[in-house]
Amino acid sequence: MNRKRLIFNAFTMNVVSHVYHGTWRNPETTQVHLNDLDTWVELARIAEAGKFDALFFADVIGIDPAFDGSWDAYIREGLQIPCNDPAVLCAALLASTTNLGLTFTSSILSEHPFSFARKVSTLDHLSKGRIGWNIVTSVSHNAAQNYGLDEIVAHDRRYEWAEEYMDVVYKLWEGSWDEGAVLADREGGVYADRDQIHRIHHQGENYRVMGPHLVSPSPQRTPVLYQAGASGRGRDFAARHAEGTFVVFPSVEGARRGIADQRALAVTNGRRADDLKFIQGMSFVIGSTEEEAQRKAAEIDEWVSYEGLAAHISRDMGIDLAKYDPTMPIEQTDAVGIQGYARVFEDANPGRKATVADVAGALSYNLRMVGTPESIADRLEEWQDAGIDGINVIAQYFPGSYREFVEHVIPVLQERGLAQREYEPGTLRERLFPDTDGRLPDRHPAAAYRGAFEPEEVLSTHGTGAGWH
Repeated sequence: MNRKRLIFNAFTMNVVSHVYHGTWRNPETTQVHLNDLDTWVELARIAEAGKFDALFFADVIGIDPAFDGSWDAYIREGLQIPCNDPAVLCAALLASTTNLGLTFTSSILSEHPFSFARKVSTLDHLSKGRIGWNIVTSVSHNAAQNYGLDEIVAHDRRYEWAEEYMDVVYKLWEGSWDEGAVLADREGGVYADRDQIHRIHHQGENYRVMGPHLVSPSPQRTPVLYQAGASGRGRDFAARHAEGTFVVFPSVEGARRGIADQRALAVTNGRRADDLKFIQGMSFVIGSTEEEAQRKAAEIDEWVSYEGLAAHISRDMGIDLAKYDPTMPIEQTDAVGIQGYARVFEDANPGRKATVADVAGALSYNLRMVGTPESIADRLEEWQDAGIDGINVIAQYFPGSYREFVEHVIPVLQERGLAQREYEPGTLRERLFPDTDGRLPDRHPAAAYRGAFEPEEVLSTHGTGAGWH
């Protein structure tokens, strides 16, 4: 069977502790040096040597006091605080990389769409088309409070806001400059054709943006778009906008069902089923034998912090696990909303009833493969057969987990056709979607703004009263 290659990203965060909390204490890790650019240059070089598609940076813009009624555990554990700006880090890594994509998370809360569009276009130019954006709406009260709101915006309202945000950036990226606007005519003394540069005149509930976009069209125009919403509204948003969705399906069968449903949703939104790539989060413990791999996994577990795992789940689920004895069976608690995590654990451990401690680690450990390079490759084939297009590789030891994967698993995957041996020429989008010209296809909603704006007789920047001229 001829296998299609999988997409591989190094999923990380500019923090001390990302997913496997407590492991930063191991002397072999370097993520404690999060403020040192060399830490991230080393990761980028490992990923590029392994022909990974991209670094994929998570982000948060606030920390709620979700565990034991305070934020003390988050600070003590280095659990996503401190957290540096991933877009700035991506900019710093441009000169240290040649082919590696750089995808970063940015919330609609954290930046006005005009300045965000300008920043992304600049990064896309400087990287020659290697930028991706993971779109989030932020679910933290503290995030909302950090940007002038009293509390988190209601769920559906956040997605209405996100729709307008996308409209603004699409208008700027896709519609403000026509394809032939840049002339660079030295003899005629004309750099750009003013009739092919347009104001967008956006006036919505949240934003008023006149335009034009201040940056000429970058190699991709719009960056590669990722989104990870799991709610009904989030899945609708991804089906309409995303090119890649970061997923954490608990099982192969769960992936098979979930992907089929989501692809069907993309089709109902006027797109093709294969317009959406599914990237599964997963970590790996690798040994030359199964026994060695299990032994290494046990050694890693000795460093893992229960409090860190519990604080992370408490924040994500809005349930304070500090109220419960870690050994208490979930079915004996009054916690609402974590039964899904309990089922994840019980499905993976037949005959065992999930405890609070099991639930705290259920997601992290259910997404972990332990084995030899060959057995890991076998299981990745099963995930691919279920519809997964790629893997966001999560580190337990930083950057050792990535290095081991590149040195031991990637060669086996390359032999099977599951991993690329060399980078193809072109932009990040062209590599992920080889049948495109590097731009979003015409069936994507952003394409509606191409050629949508007429030339204006006078490019005045003045407005009068509540409207514009």
